[in-house]
Amino acid sequence: MTKLHGVPETSIYVTDLERAIRFYRDVLGLREIPGTLFAGGRGAALQVGGGPSVLLLFCAQINLQGGDLPAHGTVGGGHVAFRVEAGEMPAWRARLAEHGVEIEKLFAFGANPPSIYFRDPDGNSLELAVEGIWALEKS
Repeated sequence: MTKLHGVPETSIYVTDLERAIRFYRDVLGLREIPGTLFAGGRGAALQVGGGPSVLLLFCAQINLQGGDLPAHGTVGGGHVAFRVEAGEMPAWRARLAEHGVEIEKLFAFGANPPSIYFRDPDGNSLELAVEGIWALEKS
């Protein structure tokens, strides 16, 4: 039987690539993957944590034109949730405040600690959440 094993990458669309890279690197601590600043200002790839997760930052206005890859992009804010440990939530609140990032909402899913919702400079909705917010099966 064939099955999907995970999501190795996800995309967020931005208008100012350099500003977005600084935000995700400096505020959230993502690591720009060397050699992945895509030609023509199309985008960049950043590693999330120490595992195999990648966040792609794409300039929608460039990617909608197509090229080597199929055309893709969106207008309006997207959403990405990043997994954090429950005990790290206070430190994340402090880090966001230190960088002048306003927390938009705290929302608890069941008995889990509340997720922290905030926006990136392009208005994308970002969430810091614990692993237990979804009732996932182990494969």
